[in-house]
Amino acid sequence: MIRKLVYISVFLMLLQNSMVFAGTTGSEDMSKSNAQNQSTASECFEGFSRVMFKFNYALDGAIFEPVAKGYRALPVPIRKGTGNALDNLRSLLTVSNNILQGDFRSAGTTAGRFVINTTVGVLGIFDPASALGLKEQGKEDFGQTLGAWGSTSGCYFVLPILGPTTVRDSIGLVGNWFLDPVYQITHNTEIDNGVIGNSTYSEHNYYYYRGAGAVDFRAKNIESFNSVEENSIDLYASVKSLYIQNRSKQINNSKSITVTQDDSDWEEIDTN
Repeated sequence: MIRKLVYISVFLMLLQNSMVFAGTTGSEDMSKSNAQNQSTASECFEGFSRVMFKFNYALDGAIFEPVAKGYRALPVPIRKGTGNALDNLRSLLTVSNNILQGDFRSAGTTAGRFVINTTVGVLGIFDPASALGLKEQGKEDFGQTLGAWGSTSGCYFVLPILGPTTVRDSIGLVGNWFLDPVYQITHNTEIDNGVIGNSTYSEHNYYYYRGAGAVDFRAKNIESFNSVEENSIDLYASVKSLYIQNRSKQINNSKSITVTQDDSDWEEIDTN
């Protein structure tokens, strides 16, 4: 399985590089192309992507939105604590990517937040680290790391269930599996002494964690999604534009955000 993932990553990287270099005539043209591709992306297979978008839209209306509305009915302290705990686990992936980007100060701050919130904050339900001056640094993933290393986005397409992505971010999705300690613990930890199996840390726990994160994000953004839907002539194009702009801001560590219900809105639109 690992070998197949490596092959896929290499293939996608080669595909991206071929698209970046195709049509360039010199270093100046390449530099302009790289700068432009941070905020724009061509389509890989628009027909397929639009079909997948319609599929995901129908799936959201049938399952994810109703579940998110049910979740929103829970008391605020429960939702807040759940969101904090999920963000606390997600910060482990951020630390890994902070290090790969050479941002050791942010890595130290994020690691310190994880230790304090996991212990004093009761598994991340509470956020005492912020009260101690360790402010959240923002989420990082391997797609952002590739962008920080100078990789352009490559073309845009839509995956079933996972949603919008680019060539770079799809490589980042594979990279996150290797870098995320939560994934590694739940998928690769084995206690096989004939008595205790891998019952505490098993694969389904990772998918519970990811599913809960998706519901939490969808619940925070119900109004935002509705607003985009109501004000878009072409919803597919609007979502694409939002995704590309958001990823560009994340890679450049931009402080500007979409003004919506919650200050963390759209921060996980990369699907990682």
